[in-house]
Amino acid sequence: MTEPTLFVGIDVAKAKFDVALLTPEGKYRSKAFPNDLAGYQRFVEWLDQREAREAHLCMEATGAYGRNLARFLAQQQLLVSVVNPAQIHAFGKTELTRAKTDKADARLIARYGRMHRPAAWVPPADEIVVLQGLIQRLEDLLTLQTMENNRLESAEGLARQSIEAHMEFLDQQIQIVRAQIEIHIDNHPGLKRQQELLSSIPGIGDSTAATLLAFLSPLDRFPSVKQVVAYAGLNPTVRQSGQWTGKTPIAKAGNALLRKALYLPAVVAKRHNPVISAFCHRLLLNGKRPMQVVVAAMRKLLHIAFGVLKSGKPFDPEYTLA
Repeated sequence: MTEPTLFVGIDVAKAKFDVALLTPEGKYRSKAFPNDLAGYQRFVEWLDQREAREAHLCMEATGAYGRNLARFLAQQQLLVSVVNPAQIHAFGKTELTRAKTDKADARLIARYGRMHRPAAWVPPADEIVVLQGLIQRLEDLLTLQTMENNRLESAEGLARQSIEAHMEFLDQQIQIVRAQIEIHIDNHPGLKRQQELLSSIPGIGDSTAATLLAFLSPLDRFPSVKQVVAYAGLNPTVRQSGQWTGKTPIAKAGNALLRKALYLPAVVAKRHNPVISAFCHRLLLNGKRPMQVVVAAMRKLLHIAFGVLKSGKPFDPEYTLA
């Protein structure tokens, strides 16, 4: 396959998306389309008219606004990359970009694509898309439940009754969604087998396994476990200049739900997973702070989960310690 010479930046908003076609001569052709199926089709026709079907398309990961567009473009056999917005933002800083319009952003994304040639986006399977939606819905309900529980502490009278009624409804919905997640996984033998593999790791239960499956699939898009750790935002950020060395926080530039899902399992694994327990003990002896140890345990747990899924074999503490 020949290297693309045309690059298209796509800036997605709720109602529309702006595109910028960057030619080898450094000129742009810009256009805006409605963010719906008709707009997607018109965009592909626009590419055909400019003989740009072989172009490398690049867009930011903007959640629900861009997900359908990315899936449609991949189905059309077009080369499309979905990039972390933080990377585009950092790239814009290197150019000292001052303009902030949809048209300018699309051009910036096109230049980013030309310089960095990001990897092609691999659309998740339909069952993974459904699982992601259910996991996100469960997280939203749990967030609402926490908010209402906080309000209950200071509520009185009819307001308290209203909150209690809403909390009862939320609890019912949470149970329904949790059941839907388990039924969905049970109905797909591949997902069920992977859930069982992950649940063989002490510290990881079925709920955490479901979240890992939702956001790590397809696993083939990660060449190594380092990319998985970075995707979860658990990679350390080194801060050093000359003789000075600062704290080393985690990047937090990845999937927040994945990171959140690993916290409590890591705390449990510190005590009940022989591999992680020994690992954390060594860190404490080396003077690491308790929170640093927990974060390291989260990374270690992710390493083990990646290995289990890649190998297709259940967790074996003897093999891991070897």
